[in-house]
Amino acid sequence: MTGWTEYTLALALFAASHFVPRLWGLRERLIGAVGRRVYFSVYGLISLALLVWVISAAGRAPYVELWPQWPWTRWVPNVAMPLALVLFVCGIGMAQPFTLGGRKSFDPARPGFAAISRHPLFLALALWAGAHLVPNGDLAHVILFGSFTAMALAAIPVFDAKARRASDLLSHTALFSLRPLADPHWRRANLRSLLIRTAIGLTLWMGTLHLHALVIGVSPFPV
Repeated sequence: MTGWTEYTLALALFAASHFVPRLWGLRERLIGAVGRRVYFSVYGLISLALLVWVISAAGRAPYVELWPQWPWTRWVPNVAMPLALVLFVCGIGMAQPFTLGGRKSFDPARPGFAAISRHPLFLALALWAGAHLVPNGDLAHVILFGSFTAMALAAIPVFDAKARRASDLLSHTALFSLRPLADPHWRRANLRSLLIRTAIGLTLWMGTLHLHALVIGVSPFPV
């Protein structure tokens, strides 16, 4: 299998894994058959495996330079990734049904982290991909990171439209805002959880930073 063939196949299967289950009510039928927890556990593992394959296939694709990797460009993901991983951890299982990784419950009186961001996982994905696009100017990685950035940003208005039709969720949440941190009532209910998840996110960042060269094969540190 040539580099471009493998890369194209990996991208196609990754995209299909996200769109095909939404066709013909397939996802709902599978959830009804095996249960929500089993479905999303298996789906998450498949998505992760396909993501690893896409990233590794991009590294094996023929190198076609669109712009060079200047040393300063490596600072972009190093600056963006702490926030991206904190958003990622804060978004897992959040009580907001109209987003990636959300649960089917939302209390307008207690919006939780959704008051800061109702789409933390989409923002985390866009930050990760967009930041990695800057130092990776070869064609395969531009397609990879450009596609992920575009998909994450395009999904936000789609989910917001669903929320607008179904509830008043948008009036109690924000795309991204730090204003809730100044609200003593919000801090009283959410600050402890926010600090714990922030600590976990920063720990993940430190781990990925120092394991990047071992796992990906490229040092993230500026030369």
